Amino acid sequence: MQKIDYLGRMNTDQTGNGAAMRFGICAFATEATLSPGELAVEVERRGFASLWFAEHSHIPLSRRTPWPGGGDLPRYYYEAMDPIVAMTAAAAATTTLRVGTGITLVVQRDPIQLAKEIASLDVISGGRVDVGVGAGWNIEEMEDHGTDPATRWKLMRERVEAMKAIWTMEAAEYHGELVDFGPMASFPKPVQRPHPPVLVGGDPPQGMRRAIRYGDGWMPIVGREDIDVAALAADLRRGAEAAGRDPATLEFIAFGAPEDEAALTRLRAGGVDRALFFIAPEGPDATRARLDALAALVARIGD
Repeated sequence: MQKIDYLGRMNTDQTGNGAAMRFGICAFATEATLSPGELAVEVERRGFASLWFAEHSHIPLSRRTPWPGGGDLPRYYYEAMDPIVAMTAAAAATTTLRVGTGITLVVQRDPIQLAKEIASLDVISGGRVDVGVGAGWNIEEMEDHGTDPATRWKLMRERVEAMKAIWTMEAAEYHGELVDFGPMASFPKPVQRPHPPVLVGGDPPQGMRRAIRYGDGWMPIVGREDIDVAALAADLRRGAEAAGRDPATLEFIAFGAPEDEAALTRLRAGGVDRALFFIAPEGPDATRARLDALAALVARIGD
């Protein structure tokens, strides 16, 4: 079985200097469109490198928290399948496609069980898993899981650190303020070394600082407003250097990338590692047509 390096990159797919920006698709897995396995086949067939699934365990019907996207919350937020299950189906149906969580709400999940699920999927897929993480925006949703919104950022960090311990230590243990467990044995270990890439979501500047502190990359949503993404990528590299980290060990992923040739060319020149296009759930034919249009856009950008 092939071993894959720290960032989950193949040796021929180096990034960070504008040479090889990779493209992927982020989606909600729902019953309203292609199944996760069918979608994955269509995404891989068109040459995309990755497919990412969003997560919401549920949407409380009494909600005071506004949706950050503005306006009414789209119906597909209520209908989202579990992302780990969707990723498993996607990985089983493909051979080269990377599968990821975009993002998984770690403050709503048990880190020991989540670490087991991700490691198992990484083994089954032959090392094709990416782990996007976030603390979420829906206060009522996280409260239903027993999470205190005031401490969710610390909880996210400790749960990520705990999962890394489980993935990398024969006798794993972690002792934090909110996550605490003694030595344990948990197998299998991931195929990727030392573990699948952990890509931290969140807006600047806090999201970037969190990614530098405990992530393998930063994955902000860039499509909701006019953002100079290349400048953010440069900020990430400078911030990594200031924190004593090698910038080459941190990816920048443009989540919800602009669907514009000139903008994508600027992202590549600015050192963005991956650009992910969002597709909303539609019928099968409409989904295939959407993927065709995005593949044609990528082809126009060229290598």
